[in-house]
Amino acid sequence: MSEHKLIGHEIYLEKFITLYENNNLPNKILLSGKKGIGKSLLTEKLLYKIFNSNNDYELIKNKSHPNVFNIKKNNDKKSIEIDQIREIIKFTNQSSFNNKSRFIILDDVEFLNIKASNALLKNLEEPNENVFFILIYNSEKFLIDTIKSRCIEFKLSISNENTRLIINNYFNDNIYDQINSNLINYYSTPYFLIPLINYMNEYELSLSETTIDDLLINLINNRHYIKHEFVRNNLNMIIELFFYKHIKTTKKFSYKIKEYYYSKLYNVEKFNLDYETFFLEFKDKLLSE
Repeated sequence: MSEHKLIGHEIYLEKFITLYENNNLPNKILLSGKKGIGKSLLTEKLLYKIFNSNNDYELIKNKSHPNVFNIKKNNDKKSIEIDQIREIIKFTNQSSFNNKSRFIILDDVEFLNIKASNALLKNLEEPNENVFFILIYNSEKFLIDTIKSRCIEFKLSISNENTRLIINNYFNDNIYDQINSNLINYYSTPYFLIPLINYMNEYELSLSETTIDDLLINLINNRHYIKHEFVRNNLNMIIELFFYKHIKTTKKFSYKIKEYYYSKLYNVEKFNLDYETFFLEFKDKLLSE
């Protein structure tokens, strides 16, 4: 597996570097786009260019650089909380390291709770001199307009060809073209495809021969919707792929059936209901036909 290479956003990197060198880089940037298309990697590469030394490279990579403050949702929490945002004040009031710029990187900003959002707004309104905010946002989620309005938004996207290049670069192999066409559509970002490939390798599922129906049968029979992190985090995407195949290609099911199961899955997730009942019904009604 090779080092992560920035693919598809090189123009943005060059643009941001030029703006920074000319003292024109906006001090409140919102990078928006689908989850997993390289927004965080673009930010990381930008910081490498700005601080530009081997020692800084390791510090940025390990998220321990004294001039960079990172915030994201903790794995054991449902949201970014106000205490995390309050740490920004402490960071910005500290002396700058080598008199260089300071950067506050907020990943997963769609997970800000109300109190954290309000606290962030206060920080965004009057940032300290030579302090830059970079907010990273999954555009498929909701973010309050008051935060958006205080930032310069850059809307990032990625082509299917660049997704292919990222996957092949990540695995150091021409693996993308081996994936069954059932498992790829417009929404299949590297964030989904990389752990999907790892999951299939883990359970010795053929990349080329495993259909979306096969994948669902495997995860249901093994109850991976409870036990496996990749499956739990991507249930909606996996269900989307199933209906994408059958509605667009086989015309086996209607949009009405799709909406019925989407609604059921939404309620299961929202109210912490029984996943097993949902998937047993899904298998019985849809995968056995």
